[in-house]
Amino acid sequence: MNQATLHQLKVFEAAARHGSFTRAAEELFLTQPTVSMQIKQLTKSVGLPLFEQVGKRLYLTEAGRELFATCRQIFETIAQFEMKVADLKGLKQGQLRLAVITTAKYFIPRLLGPFCQLYPGIEISLQVTNHERILERMNNNMDDLYIMSQVPEHLDVNCQPFLDNPLVVLAAANHPLAQETNIPIQRLSSEPFIMREPGSGTRRAVQNLFEEHGVPVKVKLELGSNEAIKQAIAGGLGISILSRHTLLSDAAEFSILDVQNFPIKRTWYMVYPAGKQLSIVARTYYEYLLDAAKKFVEQTEQLNASVPVPEYSLVE
Repeated sequence: MNQATLHQLKVFEAAARHGSFTRAAEELFLTQPTVSMQIKQLTKSVGLPLFEQVGKRLYLTEAGRELFATCRQIFETIAQFEMKVADLKGLKQGQLRLAVITTAKYFIPRLLGPFCQLYPGIEISLQVTNHERILERMNNNMDDLYIMSQVPEHLDVNCQPFLDNPLVVLAAANHPLAQETNIPIQRLSSEPFIMREPGSGTRRAVQNLFEEHGVPVKVKLELGSNEAIKQAIAGGLGISILSRHTLLSDAAEFSILDVQNFPIKRTWYMVYPAGKQLSIVARTYYEYLLDAAKKFVEQTEQLNASVPVPEYSLVE
């Protein structure tokens, strides 16, 4: 292993974690041939095969599993060292690693800007992904803080609520129900719905409410992103239920329907594994976000007056 480099170990760790050279290449912003070459060189250095391919899937060999566990230990030690160095330097330098659920991309960058201006020496890494990948990253201790609205029940974590995340019934601005008030939830059973993919936290919350009130849902489309759903709504394909925060930039194009039992009340949380020691940079952003959320609420209350704004606020 004398010739193995830290870069090769990072490439191997990503490939082993994903079980795919392609996904490792995407994560590390490398080409797949580069990943293959680095793994080949590392395999030569180790002297034993690290992967075996069965059909189209990659599996770790015994040597690969041992090396993967060793990589995790090495990177955790390096992360602890970097954290200590950042603490010694104070807030002049350092790195903040954030991973946020997809819907949080509508407001977290707005809250990062002022923080970056306050601390220009801090390097920000922001990963935007779905709930499943967030849990994967958390299990692998890849980030400092995680922003999500569904706290994992099967993991031991610390969580801090900081902002309400209301789910609202969204329709095109010219939808027939847009001018009505106090719409019974049962009337939605006749509307074509555009839903997030199965397994989505938003979809689960919606299904739970409809089942509670015995309302059947007519799903016309299933789409994997909020932006795709919004475009489908604007195109007149149906209505949907999304976070109020998805309307921060284009509220005038849509109408929030005044439906009984809505909005569905959910909450944004800052989450990190229990026992994890936050760096001074992460602790500072943690405190900053609690304060910045108050200003964010004031800004969102000033959205286009033509779109009804359901009650939501800072979580104390």
